[in-house]
Amino acid sequence: MPTLRATFPRSVAAARAGALRDLPEPSGRLPLLGHLARLEPARFHLQLEQWARELGMPYRLRFGPTDAVVLADVELYHRVMRERPHHFSRSATFLPVMREMGADGLFAAEGAEWHVQRRLVMQSLNVTRLRGYFPALRRVTERLYRRWHAAARRGEVLEMTDELMRFTVDVTSALAFGEDPNTIDRGEDRIQRHMASIFPTLMKRIVMPWPVWHWIRTPADRRFERDLAAVHAYAAEVIARARARLAADPPADGAPRNALEAMLLARDAPASEFTDAMVTANVLTLLLAGEDTTANSVAWTLPYLAADAPLQARMHAEAIERLGDAALPRQYDDVRPLDAFEALATEATRLRPVVSFLVVDALRDAELDGLALPAGTRLFFLMRPQATDPAHFADPMQFRPGRWSAPGACPGGAHEPRAHNQFGAGPRVCPGRPLAGVEVRMLLAMLLRNFTLELVCDPGAIREVCAFTVTPDRVPVRLRLRPDAVPPVPDDGDRAAHGAARREAGAASPGDGGCPLRAARQ
Repeated sequence: MPTLRATFPRSVAAARAGALRDLPEPSGRLPLLGHLARLEPARFHLQLEQWARELGMPYRLRFGPTDAVVLADVELYHRVMRERPHHFSRSATFLPVMREMGADGLFAAEGAEWHVQRRLVMQSLNVTRLRGYFPALRRVTERLYRRWHAAARRGEVLEMTDELMRFTVDVTSALAFGEDPNTIDRGEDRIQRHMASIFPTLMKRIVMPWPVWHWIRTPADRRFERDLAAVHAYAAEVIARARARLAADPPADGAPRNALEAMLLARDAPASEFTDAMVTANVLTLLLAGEDTTANSVAWTLPYLAADAPLQARMHAEAIERLGDAALPRQYDDVRPLDAFEALATEATRLRPVVSFLVVDALRDAELDGLALPAGTRLFFLMRPQATDPAHFADPMQFRPGRWSAPGACPGGAHEPRAHNQFGAGPRVCPGRPLAGVEVRMLLAMLLRNFTLELVCDPGAIREVCAFTVTPDRVPVRLRLRPDAVPPVPDDGDRAAHGAARREAGAASPGDGGCPLRAARQ
């Protein structure tokens, strides 16, 4: 992976700035467009960070008629999060774009509408429900283990960005919708192909001050519209099937069995504030948010693990101690002691934030740290500068997951968890955080209990691609079975998978060891 540099100085001009015009800004500003012509959507977060190194922070950008300030300050970030949605809100372009896509669910909602949706989604994804969800989560993880075990026997190279995306699609569908597409065994689900274009297009559109796609429709816009129509058709099918299941087999105690049932029961309740459009928007939100962030968090963790054989050995010993002779946690209570495995992903995303910046607009005139912000000013809070500041984390550029379980383990002792905000902060913290933690623990404990891993391309060649979330463009990995790896349990309920597993058990020819070059997600 590219070498990280943590040089994000405070702007000298900003120290005495009282108005936006006093802030430094990048060169190349054009009339009307401002800095739009310089932006590269797939590298946007890296551009923001590079300008921060050159200019210091805060600095100023111009997006058409909109002024923007780029900053990275922990206290200001948390203040702004607390003051949403009364003083600050998502950018003025974000909600219209999401609404146009029909994806204005909890993630995009603000104000009273957000409160309505938040109560419902929190009820379906809260910690108390995870115990009931665990059997489905374990079934999907076990399925992935069978696949990886067979690939390790054959010596195959696995593209982990794809592997992990299939896992999270299966988990999200099973837990949120009561359906299991089994993309792990069957390959790419039809809906995955369509969803792949949504985040990159969203990234491009939210930075545009004008909806130019309304007047000029490019071939990419037309492809996006076809993909979006397919995703909406899929959501309608999922909702219709869930309604049919509820009618044929209503829950005996009235308690919903998954998030979609919770939404439908709330929609049908007397005097409900929840609408059909909200149901559809939150189905799309769960599909998108449930797939991308967890998969990318684990994907960014793997290169760090692959580069550190002693760490792999220590985590293998930890997995043996926690799991014994099981390949993965048997029950929900087995997941709770696996803090050290979640710490691996927490540390990886500190260095490689999946959410690289947060964008909000000032709803009224405001003042931040002596800087006057007129209403409508856009704020970009960068995540990596906060999380790699030596004032917040000792030895900040080193991958040291132990800092999360033993904060005093690093020289100097600095450890400020509030500077690492992958799940947001304040009342808008992500409701899926507990589920993401369980998924990460299950995956990494299973992986390190049974395999060693080797990255089979130059880590410096892995690129960060900004497609709303930040994903590695490739993570090709070869897994090798440990001598004490647990034999996988065949899925007797799926004859095709069982037959494939038996055939795979007889095949042990190594792969060619090449490094597949995977096209960056654009």
